[in-house]
Amino acid sequence: MTPRRARGAPQDDARPLTEPVEDYLKAIYAIEQSGEAAGTSDLATRLEIAPASVSGMVRRLADQGLVSYERYRGVRLTDAGRRAALRTIRRHRVIESYLAKALGYAWDRVHAEAERLEHAASDELVDRMAEAIGEPLTDPHGDPIPTRDGVIDETRHQRLSDLAAGQRSRVKRVSDDDGELLRYLAQIGIRPGVMVTVAERAPFDGPLSLRIGKVTVQVGPVLASRVMVELLPD
Repeated sequence: MTPRRARGAPQDDARPLTEPVEDYLKAIYAIEQSGEAAGTSDLATRLEIAPASVSGMVRRLADQGLVSYERYRGVRLTDAGRRAALRTIRRHRVIESYLAKALGYAWDRVHAEAERLEHAASDELVDRMAEAIGEPLTDPHGDPIPTRDGVIDETRHQRLSDLAAGQRSRVKRVSDDDGELLRYLAQIGIRPGVMVTVAERAPFDGPLSLRIGKVTVQVGPVLASRVMVELLPD
């Protein structure tokens, strides 16, 4: 899929936004990637706050021209909201990459650090970080990094849990919000770029047997659903 460019000039309308606003815009963007508008209950769950608080913030975001909202139809980013969300996402993922590549942080620690730093770092600082580590296209977990002018690869990948026995794949992305999960994935050899074959699937939502190189490991379907893969030809 061709990377999608945010419409308009991404940097011309850059303006200081509060930390909660940036968090909301990121959350709405993430939900929209499933193809659906963001409901208030979805946002409340993702942000771990009360639904009543979400309703008030959504109204304020709409007043600022960052989202559009229709009752019972959910929240969607406007062009301005999308550009703002992608600026924050870029800061987060570049910081993760810089911590991993330049400072040697383990991949299970960079997400929490980037969550704290993304609101304070300037776009100029983030651009210099990216330049210092060779302008990476993805973060340590395989998530695409938006470019300076708001272009991001939004290719959708299959979940490892959806593959049939015998299918081969390359790991593209893994869920990054659970450090314990990341440590376990590293332990069994699952990282972006690794080739994985589903050797066997147990019935009734039982474990998957995965062949990684010369090693076979078993994982549950819930864990496998948090690994996104690119299907390879037989």
